[in-house]
Amino acid sequence: MLSTRAEDRARLVELEIQIRDLERVLTALRLEESAIKQRLDAYKYPVLTLPNEVVAEIFLHFLPRYPVCPPLTGPNSPILLTHICRLWREIALTTPQLWRAVSLSGRWSPFEANKIWVSRAGCCPLAIRMNGRDAHALNGTELIAAVLPYRTRCQYLELRLCHNADTLLTMEGEFPLLSHFDLEIDSFPARNIRFRDLDVPMLRSVVLDGWAAHWIILPWTQLTTLCLHGTTLEDYEPILRQASNLLECFLSIVDVDDDIEDSIIGLPITLAHLKSLKVDVESSVPKFLDSFILPALCSLEMDESLLGDATISSITSFIARSGCKLKHLCITYGDLDSDSYSLAFPSIQEVNVLFNPGPDRWPIHSLSYS
Repeated sequence: MLSTRAEDRARLVELEIQIRDLERVLTALRLEESAIKQRLDAYKYPVLTLPNEVVAEIFLHFLPRYPVCPPLTGPNSPILLTHICRLWREIALTTPQLWRAVSLSGRWSPFEANKIWVSRAGCCPLAIRMNGRDAHALNGTELIAAVLPYRTRCQYLELRLCHNADTLLTMEGEFPLLSHFDLEIDSFPARNIRFRDLDVPMLRSVVLDGWAAHWIILPWTQLTTLCLHGTTLEDYEPILRQASNLLECFLSIVDVDDDIEDSIIGLPITLAHLKSLKVDVESSVPKFLDSFILPALCSLEMDESLLGDATISSITSFIARSGCKLKHLCITYGDLDSDSYSLAFPSIQEVNVLFNPGPDRWPIHSLSYS
């Protein structure tokens, strides 16, 4: 027992010495740690020294260019900027331009998301995109109800509406800032559509699908850009006759009826200011160009099937009748090559023949981010 106690006392002395040595090392490490922390705390990261206004401008360039609507979440959403640090969160939440474009779809409630985003947008004009085809729980009436509270600030509006034919789909009132309107409507009886009392004094650009073009009434004469896709000759003809100030026109034609075609060809449509015309068609309309007089036209793109059998002479007659000076000619799905057209029209600066044109040839506004 005596030897054991003596050994313990000796070991205790050794431990006390080791502890004092380790405490001295720990004290030195803590002093070094404190010094490093002080140096780091005193360091100002260059990005954090930027004025808030500069950081806000950088944030604006991070997002898709307005009016394209960024996703609500993910790498390209302004929400991401609120997750970096407290300072950046404050800057993001107090920069209204970051929140002026909103895209609603999927699991998001339009009322919830609108309330959050629009409150952050301050007094900025708004770009709103609502896709009822993604938001399966919402019908057209609910989506429109989510838009109407902000109609006085809405500058760009894109609606993809799915609708129950048993209920009334209506949209009316003043949209004083609306300059671009893109509308697609699923097929349902005409008696349930009421898009006829819109006050849109600033409207200049419109995109419509076949059903929307058939039933909506807009001040066509004030438009400068018009895209009608999936429309019939019967639908687009009365619209174009009223849209006398168009500068750009994009037509995608379906369901061509010979009787309707003949009735339209007999009454040429004159668009005195139109500079660019692009036409896509599902079936042949060989006398299509005969229905237009376009004296200011600079760019023409169309399917070769719209020219009939005498392709070169059809274009020649159109140019002579319109008195236009084409600078760009693009023929899609053509049998003739570009050299043939270039030889026939040496005064046209740029001639192309596309056998597989892509969707990018329709440079119309789209609020969706991809």
